Amino acid sequence: MTTDLPESVPPPTGSSESSAAPSRRTFIGTSTAVGGAVLASGVIGGTFLADPEEAAAAGASPSSRVSLTVNDTRRTVTVDNRTSLLDLLREHLGLTGSKKGCNAGACGACTVLVDGQRHNACLTLAVRLEGAEVTTIEGLADGGELHPLQQAFIDQDAFQCGYCTSGQIMSGVGCINEGHTGSPEEIREFMSGNICRCGCYVKIARAVEQTAARK
Repeated sequence: MTTDLPESVPPPTGSSESSAAPSRRTFIGTSTAVGGAVLASGVIGGTFLADPEEAAAAGASPSSRVSLTVNDTRRTVTVDNRTSLLDLLREHLGLTGSKKGCNAGACGACTVLVDGQRHNACLTLAVRLEGAEVTTIEGLADGGELHPLQQAFIDQDAFQCGYCTSGQIMSGVGCINEGHTGSPEEIREFMSGNICRCGCYVKIARAVEQTAARK
């Protein structure tokens, strides 16, 4: 005599898993397979980037086009928005006279003139200088004739290692243009942002004073 089995057979007594629920081993295996498929598809940040070039573009930094006049020459360049004026001058335009000292605006070695005013090039974003006029140490001389302050630095022997000299001269020119040359004390005060680790401060002040007197 045959007895029909019920359609649903309860799990054996003592079993903690239902036959309808996946086993732990099945769950782990399925999760691993799905995860591998997701990575293989190139899912990055929720966006499918199957093309490596698209993936690289997604991580690229924003850039901008900027036009400015550097030493009387109009220059147009496309730079990363984080590029400093100092890096624009040195790395993009090949004007290495402006030195990278502290790169934090504390030493003055990178001093240049922007629209006639002194600026620390390492702290100035290049993309903010659209239409500006920038003068660096390379733009001071008139052909083969040195700027009067450049000549005064030679006359007064106002340098030693020379690393800070370009920034000192550019700051001195700005100081003279601003009219802060009434006394050696005033010159030292208004050029205090430029550090000379060789200690040529007295001679630097004399060079600025000499130039201001002849202007």
